[in-house]
Amino acid sequence: MKLLVCISQTPDTTAKVAFKSDGKEFDAAGVQFIMNPYDEWYALVRACELRETLGGSVTALNVGPAANETTIRKALAIGADDAVRINAEPQSAGFVAKQIAEYAKSQNFDIIFFGKETIDYNGSEVGAMVAEYLDLPYVSYASKLDLNGNTATLERDIEGGVEILEVDMPFVVSAAKGMAEQRIPNMRGIMTARTKPLVEVAPVAFEEAAKAVQFTLPPAKAGVKLVDPENMDELVRLLHEEAKVI
Repeated sequence: MKLLVCISQTPDTTAKVAFKSDGKEFDAAGVQFIMNPYDEWYALVRACELRETLGGSVTALNVGPAANETTIRKALAIGADDAVRINAEPQSAGFVAKQIAEYAKSQNFDIIFFGKETIDYNGSEVGAMVAEYLDLPYVSYASKLDLNGNTATLERDIEGGVEILEVDMPFVVSAAKGMAEQRIPNMRGIMTARTKPLVEVAPVAFEEAAKAVQFTLPPAKAGVKLVDPENMDELVRLLHEEAKVI
């Protein structure tokens, strides 16, 4: 069984968000980058668990520059067997999806994993786009995945309950909380990650249909106003005159 896990590099959750003076791109100066948590904790770990139980291989794939290789090596330390880096600066969800799909076309992967979203853009777009490019079934936000032969049974949380789905391999899935438990790389994993294959692949041409013109930060939050619970008239006045509905 061949499993592909697509991983992204994102700013650490504690990073201060800032943009360059022209507002056209994120200012990465002094920012610590990490593997996107949904890719790491749920997608990658569940793929490794399936490989450990059923055999096969796990490949980690990242679209990004050489600087991302530290993050890719962490995926290898957690348990991926090999890795691929498509040598391009991610420009958009469409661009990334096209690169992944073109690589995956000839590889005959049984399952292609994504985290449910990245913590920087929160778009939840790339997995669906890859599935469309490859003409494969797509299950989003899955919280459980089990295999029985060629058929996978998946669960995902919906309002008021749980939806249970069955799909035959190959397919694309995005993993949400509950799919697996976070793994911390051990010393052996860290050491072996240094020697596992990491292949660089050239990107394919892609024509952007849309591009970001400018980024702006939201207005700073105003201070909290405390109202005496006995002073209902003041609370009503504030709700009418100052409260904003978003």
